[in-house]
Amino acid sequence: MTVHIGAKPGQIAETVLMPGDPYRARWAAETFLERAELVHEVRGMFGFTGTWRGHRVSIQGSGMGMPSLSIYANELIRDYGAKTLIRIGSCGAMQPEVKVRDVVLAMTSSTLSTPSSGIFRELNFAPAADFGLIAAAHAAATARGITPHVGGIYSSDVFYDERPDLTEQMTRHGVLAVEMEAAELYILAARYGIRALAVLTVSDSLVTGEALPSDQRERSFGDMVEVALEAAFA
Repeated sequence: MTVHIGAKPGQIAETVLMPGDPYRARWAAETFLERAELVHEVRGMFGFTGTWRGHRVSIQGSGMGMPSLSIYANELIRDYGAKTLIRIGSCGAMQPEVKVRDVVLAMTSSTLSTPSSGIFRELNFAPAADFGLIAAAHAAATARGITPHVGGIYSSDVFYDERPDLTEQMTRHGVLAVEMEAAELYILAARYGIRALAVLTVSDSLVTGEALPSDQRERSFGDMVEVALEAAFA
């Protein structure tokens, strides 16, 4: 048991899916896992453990933003022995070819700052996904008839951004989408020598202004969860 995760030793699997929303964690566990058990609910940030095709899996909410994810990822790795962390979440498209409901596999994640920025000081560290995971996720998506977008994304410190100039330059340089957690996840994975990947569903577009209604999000996110699970155990 840690400060933020109330699970007992042995209750967390080595493979953990991490949605930001704790209610999405509950939905994913109830929808995709067999014998899903709620192993803790400290601060309402649900954690579940069950099995998928015989493989033990945990699904742990991370909260919104890199500082929150950093807390849960650190404890999962250091105190519970997690070896594979896969973020499953939403993102906003930044390129015209990236459409609402599309799946994005984040190869790299640019950012202005993360909770780890103080460690690197003047170095612009380039956080990246695990190659084996991203290759397996691409294969899993393709087998399901999905053509995922693979490339760089942007992890933002803020939800209500006021930097249209920065957005313009990222779009110009091919950044696929924006979200708020992946960069710190990839940095922690590099620090601790584990595997990490962000599998994202496009919920809205900064290009067209289109947005996925909330009542349709869960149905669209199902492919993302399946791709993440298949990649984890390929």
